[in-house]
Amino acid sequence: MELNARNAAFVLGIVFLIVGVLGYVPNPIVGHTSDGSQAIFAANTTHNLVHIISGIFLLLGAYTALTPSLALKILGIVYALVAVLGFIMPGENGMMLGMIEMNMADHLLHVVLAVIILAAGFALPATATAAV
Repeated sequence: MELNARNAAFVLGIVFLIVGVLGYVPNPIVGHTSDGSQAIFAANTTHNLVHIISGIFLLLGAYTALTPSLALKILGIVYALVAVLGFIMPGENGMMLGMIEMNMADHLLHVVLAVIILAAGFALPATATAAV
């Protein structure tokens, strides 16, 4: 598989979908554990839906008229804004905008995601290049 924006959008889209669905299942990584305690990354229903919508958006960008590079750039900017908001907005009880459950691990992950998604959107060619 060649490294290009379309493949990056596809892989990241699948990962976002998996994480979004995983948030509904008790596990130690995202959401809540089987004993009800918080996992490493906090998530509630709204947070899980944001991951699923992000995944669908990237998959649409990879396979529709919306170019993969543009989809990655748009989502990268959104995650950069979320990362900044996570550090400057005082959240009550770990809630961003009063709706999305987050913790410090989420804030740091959003910074990493923003960098990776923006790098993929700006640095990778849109699609596979023809073999010479």
